[in-house]
Amino acid sequence: MAHPSPRKMGKRGSKRQRAGFWFVLPAFLFYVAFFAYPFLSTVYLSMTEWNGVGTPTFTGLTNYSRLVQDGAMWSALTNNVIWVVLGTAAPIFIGLIISVMLWTGAKGGGIFRTIYFLPMVLSPVVIGVIWNWIYNPLFGLLNTGLRNVGLGKWAIGWLGETETALYAVMLTAIWTYLGFCIVVLYAGLQKVDSELVDAARIDGASPWQRFKNVIVPQIRPVLTMVIVYTVIGGFNVFDVVWVMTGGGPNNSSEVIATYTYEVAFRNSEYGYGATLSVIMSLVALSAAYAAMKFRKAGEA
Repeated sequence: MAHPSPRKMGKRGSKRQRAGFWFVLPAFLFYVAFFAYPFLSTVYLSMTEWNGVGTPTFTGLTNYSRLVQDGAMWSALTNNVIWVVLGTAAPIFIGLIISVMLWTGAKGGGIFRTIYFLPMVLSPVVIGVIWNWIYNPLFGLLNTGLRNVGLGKWAIGWLGETETALYAVMLTAIWTYLGFCIVVLYAGLQKVDSELVDAARIDGASPWQRFKNVIVPQIRPVLTMVIVYTVIGGFNVFDVVWVMTGGGPNNSSEVIATYTYEVAFRNSEYGYGATLSVIMSLVALSAAYAAMKFRKAGEA
């Protein structure tokens, strides 16, 4: 049987390379136009002073020097860290438990998955308005319920108190995001080998041991994806905070995204706002990378 000559094989390889290039080119141009160029433009703008009118004035690292001394920024970043820690752990942990319960054969699993996922379909603005009604100190569902069960002293202005505003908004975000975690983790559980779970049960493993040592290791890739996605979202959160509190009261629920919006679009400090955007992106990417490394270290 005759084999193709090296020259013909080389031509075939070059044709495949050219075909691959033309297939990749549209995606690459899209990436450059809508990600690389805006990001690099933001980096340049972060080194300027500009109020939105005229030509930006290049100032070097002045904005970054100001950033280090900006107490409001550090307060907002602290709130973001709290949000990421609690807002990541709570929905993933609760979602994992519920998804395992549905996976083990709970009746009406499809109906429950749909109900849990419904908040993800709603607009964040709509969700913020609804939960503003729930938290209303006079006629809100939460305070009315507390008064009806004899806990009227706990009926406070949840969004108007500096000690509770951030956590009240965070609870809304957790409620909204929980359905996504459940659906994704439930999908990951479909690939779990049930025979291994049954073998662990026969060997006398407790439900917690089966969950920790048999189920979780098999869904680590999906779990890692959900953790990274949630961490990035925690540093970029804006809509629900802005609708419910606007960062108040007294900046107690301010996060980096809302602070950036105020600086750039209310104070017309677009250069410094760009600096905050760059820092927010770097912090989110660093946190996501750390989460991935942590998960890989756990798999080793």
